[in-house]
Amino acid sequence: MFGAGLLGIVGGILGSFAFLRRQSLLGDALAHAALPGVCIAFVLAGSKSPFAFLIGAMVAGIMGSMLILAVVRYTKVKEDSAIGIVLSVFFGVGIMLLTMIQRLPGGNQSGLDRYLFGQAASLVADDIKIMSILATAVLGIVFICFKEFKMISFDRAFGASLGYPVRRLEILLTALLVVVVVIGLQTVGVVLMVATLITPAAAARQWTDNLSKMVLLSGTIGGFSGAAGAIISASAEKLPTGPVIVIFSSCILAISLLFAPARGIFWAYLRERSVKNRILRENLLRDFHLVGERLSFADYVPSPELAGLRGRGSRGLDREAQRLTSSGLLEKSGDSYRLTANGVAAAQEVVRKHRLWEVFLSKRLELPLDHLHRDADSMEHVLSAEAVNELDERLGFPTHDPHGRPIPRFAPRRA
Repeated sequence: MFGAGLLGIVGGILGSFAFLRRQSLLGDALAHAALPGVCIAFVLAGSKSPFAFLIGAMVAGIMGSMLILAVVRYTKVKEDSAIGIVLSVFFGVGIMLLTMIQRLPGGNQSGLDRYLFGQAASLVADDIKIMSILATAVLGIVFICFKEFKMISFDRAFGASLGYPVRRLEILLTALLVVVVVIGLQTVGVVLMVATLITPAAAARQWTDNLSKMVLLSGTIGGFSGAAGAIISASAEKLPTGPVIVIFSSCILAISLLFAPARGIFWAYLRERSVKNRILRENLLRDFHLVGERLSFADYVPSPELAGLRGRGSRGLDREAQRLTSSGLLEKSGDSYRLTANGVAAAQEVVRKHRLWEVFLSKRLELPLDHLHRDADSMEHVLSAEAVNELDERLGFPTHDPHGRPIPRFAPRRA
């Protein structure tokens, strides 16, 4: 549990920078690149030496990361293609070596297959000590270089213009990712390592726009997922730890994608629905105002007549009219409606926005008359009262729109 939680913390923190730099697959490539290093370390050491495996994985991971950076820098190959090349080549070599080792005497007992899918239960006290030392070193470097890592994550060119060693900082950040990958291989394995790095960061990004908060939240989500996954795995028979950790963090990601206040799909749907309903109500108020200008605001307007103005079914209009009636903006008589005093004021506000914007489009942008209505029909719903008053003042307080219709004058002018 401690090992999985520790991996989740450092993985979530380092994964935040990889996520923001759009290098989500870099951790996957480094994890796959580490496999041949583990195999070669076993052959050279002749036994299962955790320290030898660690060194081998780290050397292979660093070689893979340097190869990616070199390909991107000295060739015309894009970064995503370079990552794919290194991932496939190194992983192919690792699988080949793993197959060869399995055929050696005692190869079946090498335990190298745990590095493919992870085996957290094989962690012992010495492994935890090594993980703790490496994790402490990684977190210390991140704390010291946090400002620089932030800079290269958001504006690399700006950092270079200030004289920062951007290339060295990128190499350092990649090297730290290699260390995190090496820490996590035995726990979640090569295949699932990328989820440990990216999933907590993606979940944290949904809740905040502040990098410091995102890094802390990502580490918290990763640590909690690791510890919870280990506990769940230990409480059930034959339930692998690595996949459980990934599934648990993925559930947190799904909740974040759905219910995060600023970016959650659920709240975005409610906001979109609210805006849509407001636009429908404002359009209906403007239609009532147009009829009232032509006839009288005291007359009731039948639903079919409104349906003809808006080009919508009477059922939908009745539903919106009922809401306006509940709000005290309309009053009903049979299947007809008319504006109340408050409804007239609200309708005038919408019409004023529409006609002032038509004046702006006609005078300032010199659009033809047949192009004014459509653009004004969109803008009337987003203009604030302050923007409308300023627009009115800049236009010289016009009394009529380009079509000769009067502009309502109920709102106070700005001094």
